Amino acid sequence: MQAGFAFSKLADRLASLTDLTVQNLELLADMPSVIASIEAHQPVVRRHDKTDRCCVVLQGYLSRYIAEGQHGQITSIHVPGDVPDLHTLYQPHAEGNLIALGSAVVALVPHDFFHKLTAKSAAMSRALLLMQLTDLAIQRDWTLNLGSRDALVRVAHLVCEITARLQTVGLARDLNLASPFTQSDLAAACAISPVHANRTIQELRRRGLLRWHGKLITIADWAGLVRLAGFDPAYLRSRPLAHRARPSQCQPVSTGAAVA
Repeated sequence: MQAGFAFSKLADRLASLTDLTVQNLELLADMPSVIASIEAHQPVVRRHDKTDRCCVVLQGYLSRYIAEGQHGQITSIHVPGDVPDLHTLYQPHAEGNLIALGSAVVALVPHDFFHKLTAKSAAMSRALLLMQLTDLAIQRDWTLNLGSRDALVRVAHLVCEITARLQTVGLARDLNLASPFTQSDLAAACAISPVHANRTIQELRRRGLLRWHGKLITIADWAGLVRLAGFDPAYLRSRPLAHRARPSQCQPVSTGAAVA
């Protein structure tokens, strides 16, 4: 695979979920797309929009955001390799506002490509189904996070989850990661106030578990953070990198120019 292959993170995500051959993964090389750069807190799709394309996250982070309550609520965060609106293949209306957390780059891929892909390859069809089921498992864990954990554990668990999901697609291996959120975003994801979010981050720093400098998070004590969070990554269903197929060199097909 060439460095910079546009859909390498999607290939990594799918291969993390089930056995796929090199031939399976190279079907992604024919993926038509329009590449879009999204500014911080700008929408990719809005709630109830009808769409005939799915959004593949290439760089940065997206979130699903509901503008209710004093600060609004982030109900999911999506990392490179995710397809947060894969459900629109079967119900072509967006379920919520999908917005960028910080600047992001996405590929907008016609539904028709995914329908043809699933018809062509039973293995890829299974991988896409498992992606949706894993997204549901993540959503259930988010519900547990908000309903049963205190603020410190909520934040620790969210940082563990984001780190583990990034590692699934070959990122954050050194436990350094671009922050997916501002402190206000973190508050909206953990249902706490921005002031409480700041205090929680300071407590994690005081315990020597992480360092948070601007847009970079460094996890100083992964084992300690995992213990505090009670984090068990089993619900992410990720297979070790060593057990996965990797595509050979190939290039994606783009049917449209990049848009800002």
